[in-house]
Amino acid sequence: MDKTLLERYDALKALVKNRANEFADLMDYIEKETEWLTAPASTRFHLCKENGLLEHSVNVAETLIRIKNTLYPLIEDESCVIVALLHDLGKVGMPGEPLYLKNRPTDNQRRAGYGPTHPYSYNNDLTYLSVPIRSLYLALPFLPLSEEETQAIAYHDGQYVDDNRSVAKNERPLTLMLQYADNWCGFVTEER
Repeated sequence: MDKTLLERYDALKALVKNRANEFADLMDYIEKETEWLTAPASTRFHLCKENGLLEHSVNVAETLIRIKNTLYPLIEDESCVIVALLHDLGKVGMPGEPLYLKNRPTDNQRRAGYGPTHPYSYNNDLTYLSVPIRSLYLALPFLPLSEEETQAIAYHDGQYVDDNRSVAKNERPLTLMLQYADNWCGFVTEER
């Protein structure tokens, strides 16, 4: 793994001070028991590669802090780090059961010297939960979240998901900024 990525990740984790013990327990759990450090960010789009999820989460956290510092400095860096690092945590799947599985080339693709059409596919053996719901499911036993942090994680996909219409016009500032940071990273930063 890229040493610079780990340094950026460690610097962000160090910003969590008020809930440091709970946060450390959660991070220890997900780093050791899940695919957190190695999972891709998507099956075939942005950062569809090993460590892509961690890279995306770090990018979103750094971007969110920059946005927050400009638009709404009342929000603590700790909240920004927590929601940004955890917004896509559900993409790890469950301990021992990753959400994204590496695809193998079909026999025809292999004979022709090609790789698989898409690098990863969904693990259909897992019970279906949306990524935000799985993120909260994994985090909440370890880390208490405020209502605003819970909303930000639950609705970080904004208008791109039909299930999110119920929160429309009721988003808190943290939710809106996380949505933008996530989109900015996925569509701009990580497309370079």
